[in-house]
Formats: sequence, C-alpha cells, structure tokens
Amino acid sequence: MRYAAMTDLADPAAFLRDLFDTAVAVSDPMQVVPAQLGPRPDGRVVVIGAGKASARMAEALETAWGPCDGLVITRYGYARPCQGIEIVEAAHPVPDAAGVAATQRLLELVTSLGKDCTVIALISGGGSALLCAPKAPMTLEDKRAVHQALLASGAPIDAMNTLRKHLSAVKGGQLAAAVHPARLITLMISDVPGDDPSDIASGPTVAETSTTADAQAIVTRYDLTLPEAAYQALAASSVVPTGDPRLSRAETRIVAAPSQALAAAAEQARAAGCQVDIIGDALEGEAAELGAAHARMALARQAVLAPGDAPLLLLSGGECTVTGRGDGVGGPNAEYALAAAMHLQEAPGIHLIACDTDGVDGAAEVAGAIVTPDTLAQAAEQGLTPAVALARHDSHGFFDQIGAQVVTGPTLTNVNDFRAILIHPA
Repeated sequence: MRYAAMTDLADPAAFLRDLFDTAVAVSDPMQVVPAQLGPRPDGRVVVIGAGKASARMAEALETAWGPCDGLVITRYGYARPCQGIEIVEAAHPVPDAAGVAATQRLLELVTSLGKDCTVIALISGGGSALLCAPKAPMTLEDKRAVHQALLASGAPIDAMNTLRKHLSAVKGGQLAAAVHPARLITLMISDVPGDDPSDIASGPTVAETSTTADAQAIVTRYDLTLPEAAYQALAASSVVPTGDPRLSRAETRIVAAPSQALAAAAEQARAAGCQVDIIGDALEGEAAELGAAHARMALARQAVLAPGDAPLLLLSGGECTVTGRGDGVGGPNAEYALAAAMHLQEAPGIHLIACDTDGVDGAAEVAGAIVTPDTLAQAAEQGLTPAVALARHDSHGFFDQIGAQVVTGPTLTNVNDFRAILIHPA
C-alpha cells in the first residue's frame, strides 16, 4: 500500500497535509480497482460509469484487462487516457447538456445487450450530477432548479439522493434495469456516510427502498419549491425496488471507502508517534456547527494531556452541509475549518485540516483549508473578520487571503471529507 512521505511532527501543518495525501493515495483507483477485478469474463465486456473517479477507474481496469468497449462520464478536467473506453466530460455539481447527451448514449449502449454479455459499471461520487436523465416531463433546466433548491435547503445527502432518484430516468436502479438481461458488476468508490450503495451517485445500479411517498415527504420537510414538471415526474417515479427480477444478475462491490482512508492515515500517524482517535467516518450536519463542536472537543482533550504525553490526533470523515447561500465563495470543509478556528481562539498546540478527498470543496477548485494557532492573527493582519466571512459563507475567500488553502487539482478519487485535528499538550 502506497503512503505519502512521512513528515516530522515538528511541522504540524505539513504533517496534516501528508496525512490527507495518504488518505487520497490509498483510495487511488489504480490501487483499489485491479484487486477487485479477477480474470476478464468470457464474451463481450462493456464498461460504463459515472463520477469524479470513474475515468481513473476505467484507466485502472484497462491496465488490468486491456482495451474494452464502453463509455464513462466524468467531471470536466478529470478525464484519463484509456485504450478503448470513451471518456466524456460533463459538468458537476450542476448538470449540463453534455451530461444529458452522454447519459443517453450510455443507455443506448447497454439496452440491446444479451445475457452472454458482461457490463462493468464504474460508479463514484459525483455520478449523480454526471449521470443525468431527467424524468419526463422534466427538462435540464428543471433538473438544475431542483439541484439549486436542494443545495439551499440544508437537506442531508441521503435526503437529496432520495429525491433525485425519483426525479430521474436512470438512478435508483434504473440503469441496472436497462442493462438486464446482461450480467452486471458494479465497482463503487464510496463518498457517502455509511457506504450504502444506494446512496453512492444515487444508486443507478442497485435496488431502491424508498417510495414516492418518501420523496414527497422530503419536499414537504425541507419546504422545497420545485418546477411543476418535477411534481409530475415525481408522481410517475419508476425506481426499481428490491426483488425486481431485472436485478437478478447484478452484483455490487465497494472498492474504496472513507473508513479505509482514515485507517491508513491513522496507521501513518501512529508510526509518527501519535495517539489516534477515529471519532467517526460518517459524520454529517451543518459544517459550522460540526467545526465548533470539534473545536470544543479538541480543547477538552488537550486539557487532560500532561506535559510529555504523545500528541493526540482526532480523525473524522463524512459529509457536512452548508445551509443558505451567502455572497462569498465557500465549501463545507473550509466552513468547518473557519468555525473551528473561531472557537479555538488561537489555542497553542492545536492544528487541523479539513479537505474533500476529490479536491473540490463545494463548487470551488479547492480541497479545503488548514488552521493553525496563528490563523486568526493572520486574518487580523489582512483586515479580515472571521464572523463576517462565516456569515457570508466566504470561507474559501477567507483562507485564500491568508494563504491557508489546500489546492490539489483533480485527485481522481472521492471518499468524502477528511478531517484531522492534531493536539499537542498545552
């Protein structure tokens, strides 16, 4: 297993960045996909997929099996060189016409396959936006309006995914139904709390347990205002339930998950001399509230460390949300970090990092941010007021001005958020 280079604990910020790089490295499809493939099946093999890691997954598959037919949809800038599989780029997180057209081509590719064919579906986070087939009579503009309403609502990712499935012609098992009667093997990289396959990219190849009534309840609970076409599509939902015979030849394997990334970072930190506490790989909630709570936890844990004790590392993953839309540029990880910095109040000996493992926090091309005991002082020198930045949801703007952003570019994987707090004795 390949780890990032070890960094001395004397440089806490660099050490935390190395831990994040390790979490990304052990989730690289080039490492995790071949181990799940086995020998190439007899007969025709068709590869399909969608997600921010899907092109890298396709590259890894062809490295093991050689050229294959197929079509995979990924985010702009995330394409990889493949031998036979066509890679199409489309927009994320807001779908575009390229995604709609590519999804239609993907469906046409699999609907005529016979039972002697094998379809490999490569699914990862981001696939929900990239695999875009609005349920009639919805249009792409209707789909975008639903997306914006969900983002502003503060609904957790599982609620978002439930509604998306019932407004789609491809999610919630409907892609698997299109593949039948061919054999279907889905390889997934999880970016959702709990690693439920039905939540990863809105579960296009697995059974759906929610009902139309469940989806309608989400609209009510989060006071969503949807286009009229969306209400019509919801009434005609066609998700595929458990036990549907069209799923009889489908199997699913999760090849990488947040828990594995955190475990690798924990192993590296212990080797460097840290105590490690993994406080959860599926934490959800408002980013600012979670950041404040973790700051209070870090202060409490520091208070019981004695001089000479080994540093303590708190690790967590999951997916936070940001409710409301300010006039700034932000993302859940940076907002978590900003709220934590405000509550830490320059406490000596506490550093943290919060990043999305796909390299994109919110809609910005920024993975996240690092907080040190000097963060608030640096902000003051720049004339920044943290509370104002938080109220404007301008966490990326805040950390950009003090040079504390983490920018990776496309990581070609996605196992959700990575958060680490390094606590030295006071």
